[in-house]
Amino acid sequence: MNELDVVGVRVELPSNLPIVLLRESSGERFLPIWIGQGEASAIAAALEGASPPRPLTHDLFRDTLRALGRRLTALRITSLRGGTFFAEMVFDGGVTVSARPSDGIAMALRCGAKIFAAEEVLAEAGILLPDDQEDEVERFREFLDQISPEDFEA
Repeated sequence: MNELDVVGVRVELPSNLPIVLLRESSGERFLPIWIGQGEASAIAAALEGASPPRPLTHDLFRDTLRALGRRLTALRITSLRGGTFFAEMVFDGGVTVSARPSDGIAMALRCGAKIFAAEEVLAEAGILLPDDQEDEVERFREFLDQISPEDFEA
């Protein structure tokens, strides 16, 4: 498993579909995953450190884990089948639960858990960006600094 960092979330044009972009922590590959609007908003809020006045679904699950004295330790993106990514959340004690990567990422960001992807997933769906496209990633990060979760609401 290779550790990943969340670069950010944005809406891909012209399809108007949200995408979360991850990057190998100690590598050069990026992993783009198309996600739903709700998950995009949840990930963007977590990246901003935003706290809603009332807990949203991912906040509620994080708070429930804390109340039960449990911890989410990792998210593993385990496979890619038919264009669909599969993941599992790993809890203390080694308990695993199947999850969509988008929900798992939203939870991992809230819980301080590490995110990993199987080498097979990165080999199939990971992309290398030429040096001239690194500037595009930097512009993407600047874009992320200027958006808010409300930008993803329909």
